[in-house]
Amino acid sequence: MPAVAAKKVSSFTDHSGKGISGIVEKKKVLIGTKSFLESQSISLSTSLLESAQTWQKQAQSIAHVAIDDTHVAAFGIADTVKSESAAVVAHLKNLGITPVMVTGDNATTAEAIAQQVGISEVRAEVLPADKEDLIHELRKKYGPVAMVGDGINDAPALAAADVSIAMGGGTDVAIESAGITLLRSDIGLVPTALELSRKTMNNIRQNLFWAFGYNVVLIPVAMGVLYPFTGILLSPILAGAAMAFSSVSVVANALRLRSTKLTTQTAGK
Repeated sequence: MPAVAAKKVSSFTDHSGKGISGIVEKKKVLIGTKSFLESQSISLSTSLLESAQTWQKQAQSIAHVAIDDTHVAAFGIADTVKSESAAVVAHLKNLGITPVMVTGDNATTAEAIAQQVGISEVRAEVLPADKEDLIHELRKKYGPVAMVGDGINDAPALAAADVSIAMGGGTDVAIESAGITLLRSDIGLVPTALELSRKTMNNIRQNLFWAFGYNVVLIPVAMGVLYPFTGILLSPILAGAAMAFSSVSVVANALRLRSTKLTTQTAGK
């Protein structure tokens, strides 16, 4: 196969969430969304738009290309939906969580993918700068918001979310912005992490209840509050043993988490 000579690119510009532009061998090249080309006053080809609409219904993202202000090509890029995605969404719903798909893709592509995995609420064509505002909007509507992301554009939204989860294979800035980082880039671990977090918080509440219970009941007894009525005094040895048992019970309750069975949906399972 003959080698292809590299083309020199100058005046390269990244239009965040929209596309890119540059000069290639004195020709102006634009690659991006339909709205990006329209914003650059490019007259779009009807035949290419018809092809793009067909691909969008097949859950493909579209990249349009213009050279010297002429719309010359369109590419359909298919994102492979992981086999476990539908099961993960169903698991989240069972946990009482409302999944919302947020993407910079066009609405047709986003709706097609969302339908495949069982997500009913979709926010499409969201620019990176608008994701943080969307977190605040969803918080007003649903309450606490968990954000899952792995890209540079997800970092502001991850920082704004109440619970932020980054994939282990994601960008460094996403990992730094997130409160939780999964060791593997496996979407099936998201509901598992949330389920484990809930069980941990329940365990902490139980420990606080028993710890305060011991203190509220036994400290007054050790001070002799029962003596005027029953003549009972708690031996300092028994009081110390009771407090030690309080610590042991808290630790034993915490260790129960080791035997917690969690439901996971991973590839091939």
